[in-house]
Amino acid sequence: MHEYDFIGVGLGPFNLGLAALTEPLDELDGLFLEARDRFDWHPGMMLPDATLQVPFLADLVTMADPTSPFSFLAFLKDTGRLYSFYIRESFYPLRAEYNQYCQWVSDRLTSVRFGEAVERVEHDGSAYVVRTNQGESYRTKRLVLGTGTQPKVPDACAGLGGPAIHTSDYLTRKADLQDTGSITVVGSGQSAAEVYADLLADIESHGYTLSWVTRSPRFFPMEYTKLTLEMTSPEYTAYFQALPGEKRDELLREQRGLYKGISSDTINDIFDTLYAKQVHGGVDTNLLTCAALTGAEWDGTAYTLDLHHTEQHEDLRLRTESLVLATGYASSVPAFLDPVRDRIRWDERGRYDASSTYAVDRAGEEIFVQNGEEHTHGFVAPDLGMGAYRSSVIIAAMVGREVYPIEKRIAFQQFGVPDHLRLMAGAAR
Repeated sequence: MHEYDFIGVGLGPFNLGLAALTEPLDELDGLFLEARDRFDWHPGMMLPDATLQVPFLADLVTMADPTSPFSFLAFLKDTGRLYSFYIRESFYPLRAEYNQYCQWVSDRLTSVRFGEAVERVEHDGSAYVVRTNQGESYRTKRLVLGTGTQPKVPDACAGLGGPAIHTSDYLTRKADLQDTGSITVVGSGQSAAEVYADLLADIESHGYTLSWVTRSPRFFPMEYTKLTLEMTSPEYTAYFQALPGEKRDELLREQRGLYKGISSDTINDIFDTLYAKQVHGGVDTNLLTCAALTGAEWDGTAYTLDLHHTEQHEDLRLRTESLVLATGYASSVPAFLDPVRDRIRWDERGRYDASSTYAVDRAGEEIFVQNGEEHTHGFVAPDLGMGAYRSSVIIAAMVGREVYPIEKRIAFQQFGVPDHLRLMAGAAR
């Protein structure tokens, strides 16, 4: 049986970027397996006017190799839209356009196989054996896990019946939602804001009551100042990784506004829409902050949501016919890894213990993760802008050299205690 240098499992933007960057490399023989029949990035939230929250330079390859034939600009040139994009004068591509770009790249790669779901990974003593739903078996020296994240449902809604949906299914269920008399969106991030804005636009023509509930004390904008953006740097990632695990988890909770907030444009557009509708008589809508969801029941007709006001410490109750959970995504360990769990390093909470090279196996050179290391590398893990950087690091770890130059320092600021300011042990204060 042929033995690959590596097999990528899952084909989201990060493994697709790795596939594009390894395509021209003769020294790496890779294969990428994806369960779906084609690349499709968050189709349930592909709203017509939604844009990426990162500039076009955060494509699959440019930050590693600006000359790559798989860049976003190469896609625009090939599809005849380069000048239109230039005249548009916006760094931020439409989300649908980014999806088209990724599909364009995937169609040009020889290492990608769609329709093959990995069901089991074993180790035969010398190599990993990857078995798929098609009855195929592949041998490989290494694995790169890009299985992505899954929709997260709050504990209060676990096992909840009825037609409640996660935002990942929003567009496929939008018409059903709008046929009901009341809709409630629960969540605090960009997806919650986009769904609320989309439903608000049609509220008069359908006549529903629309509520937006968040436990956050306000509708937080994503912080996008330039010195804050330096926290997506290699040096901050290294600083974060060196901290104790407890401190890393604490920081991630504090830093939610850096990557889970709402774009300022979206917040302002919602306010302007509400104002315009108020001028013309107003609409039936509620925006509730500090409202933590503590319980939910479906009685066959509507949901009863139990809420707790986190500042006034008062309980309240909301009844709604439809429920949209904009409660984000979470990474998990795929079941197909069960036979090789003993080869993987785990932290005290059962999560991957990723090294500086994104390796999670005990040898530190066989199994790598893409967007499964937020708890070790920080909030930059799901950031599209650092995908090419991470792929460059993984490629270097696999071949033993920097095929694509890896930036060591890009930030003006310093994280941690600078060596030249450090007090020697026992020095007088």
